[in-house]
Amino acid sequence: MTAGRGDPQLLDRMVDSSLGWLARWRTRFRLPPDVTTDADPNHTLKPLGELAELTQFIASSHPRADLRSAAAELFAFAWQETGEGELFVELIRGEPYATYPVEIYGAFAQAGLRHPAVEALALTTTGLRGWRVAREDHTRTLAVLNAERRIGLPPHGDFDDEFTRTGLGVLPEPWALDSKAAYGMTHDVFHLTDWGRDRRRLAPETAAYLRLWLPSWLENWLDEQLLDLVGELLAITAILPAAPYDAAAWRRLAAEQAADGSVPESAAVPRPTDPTETFRACYHSTLVTAFAATLARIASAGAGAVPRRPPFESEAAL
Repeated sequence: MTAGRGDPQLLDRMVDSSLGWLARWRTRFRLPPDVTTDADPNHTLKPLGELAELTQFIASSHPRADLRSAAAELFAFAWQETGEGELFVELIRGEPYATYPVEIYGAFAQAGLRHPAVEALALTTTGLRGWRVAREDHTRTLAVLNAERRIGLPPHGDFDDEFTRTGLGVLPEPWALDSKAAYGMTHDVFHLTDWGRDRRRLAPETAAYLRLWLPSWLENWLDEQLLDLVGELLAITAILPAAPYDAAAWRRLAAEQAADGSVPESAAVPRPTDPTETFRACYHSTLVTAFAATLARIASAGAGAVPRRPPFESEAAL
């Protein structure tokens, strides 16, 4: 891997194609009427939250105005689907200890899209004793702490202390890493650095560990054709100081991107024919591809940090 020597044309083409597919399929992100009651959040709120998180980053960070605009339209769509924040009022009232409404709302709050009632409720619920109960894993706790920071809520724990207990924080034996642990590790980086906005938060020891072992992990999961994880590993590669660029890995991922812009989660299985299953098999990996390519594009431009543009400029269509 070489530092900072990306392929802007390839990366921009991948972002453009990915955003085009997401725009054409955006109705699949729509929330059903029973979203606050009986609907499965993994198939409703989770996809919309991921759309918001990653398009918000692209809309505020990509060097090209047309791609920022395309991402901003998708982000605006996600905000509208929440009833401009009203959805989070219902979710927090219904589940005061649930973290996911605060986590998803944090992406909008960071962009300046706020709802006073949500903030008042969140201030109350995040101060409850039950809110301080340990989450199911330390990576998830990092996500909650990052959301609290974005909204401006008092943190319920110490971020750095929590990071030392994550999968990445203990610097695990690299040869024992399975795909579940690898996903946790990528998200440790995302939450620690606020999705690449502040790469300086990576300690030198952590950055050196990742720089040493990422090429092997990328090779492994490229061979297994797990493209969703490949995209996440390429994203954290681009977050490293003096971000290295794995040209071969990027070419292999680009070769797996379909003509319509979609990237399947796994290229080792046939693509489904049912539209619902097609969406579920492709939406996250396509989002991750656009996100990772944006990070790599920023690094290839020689930027030492993500550009601090206003969250949404005139092209945002908000």
